[in-house]
Amino acid sequence: MAGVMYALVALGFVLIFKASGIFNYAQGVMALFAALTLVGLQSGQVPFAHLLNAVFGSDLHYFGWEMPKIGGVPVVAILMAVLVMIAFAYAVERLVLKHLVNQEPIILFMATIGLAYFMEGFGDLMWGSDIKKLDVGLPQGGNLWLEETTANWGGEGFYGFYIDNLDIWATVFAAILVIGLVLFSQYTRTGRALRAVADDHQAALSVGISLRSIWVIVWSIAGFVALVAGIMWGAKLGVQFSLSLIALKALPVLMLGGFTSIPGAIVGGLIIGVGEKLFEFSIGPLIGGATENWFAYVLALLFLVFRPQGLFGEKIIERV
Repeated sequence: MAGVMYALVALGFVLIFKASGIFNYAQGVMALFAALTLVGLQSGQVPFAHLLNAVFGSDLHYFGWEMPKIGGVPVVAILMAVLVMIAFAYAVERLVLKHLVNQEPIILFMATIGLAYFMEGFGDLMWGSDIKKLDVGLPQGGNLWLEETTANWGGEGFYGFYIDNLDIWATVFAAILVIGLVLFSQYTRTGRALRAVADDHQAALSVGISLRSIWVIVWSIAGFVALVAGIMWGAKLGVQFSLSLIALKALPVLMLGGFTSIPGAIVGGLIIGVGEKLFEFSIGPLIGGATENWFAYVLALLFLVFRPQGLFGEKIIERV
């Protein structure tokens, strides 16, 4: 279940890399910004309240209303957050990407690093840096049915598996996202155009593919995936700026699954999630514990040495 949560962030990396050849360092911050925006809209918080109060001497914080919910789910706030992420994708294309067509990958990568730091500061300025509680109507806490069903599986005194309901929902959403994205990528005209742009910008332009439109589409989809990841992580840990660091844990997932494979992101996440827990349980006590902090990176290092393209990545062929 922990691996699925990592994979939700890794999906955004895969989408943008698969469709544009850009390693988007800002994906973790996008998840943070999406979660901040959702909480702010849901609670009726005034954007840039701290800045407005400092400039005009006012005392603005909230509008005094909250977004309506449908069945306990803030549907309106979620839809508005999706629109914000689409607007963000359009702004990135207009202000950054269109000036970097046919540039070297390292230049595009550096641009996303700058974008990450800008978004983090902009999110702080817009919504504040305090830790926020995110409630989207999803059940939390241990699943009693699963715990009772698995009791005594490991013999007498075995209390059963404790799995958080939120993690179960994250798994369901991740499965839906993967199936939908694979179908979109493989069987739609736009999906094929995304892959063509990743292979060669100039060749894609020569056959009539609008590079700018494709970039807006893929960054919009990645923004939606970031919103899903931000909702799950924000509901689990609270919306705080340390959420942007989850991107670091997604990197080993990418290295295992492959930078160009959507299903690989899920498989890589499962390997990391299961591996780090079992390693901590079996080997951790022998070497002092705290192995979860570094196990994923050591495993990723081994993959880089013996299979750098990952389990499902495109095979690397170089002409010598």
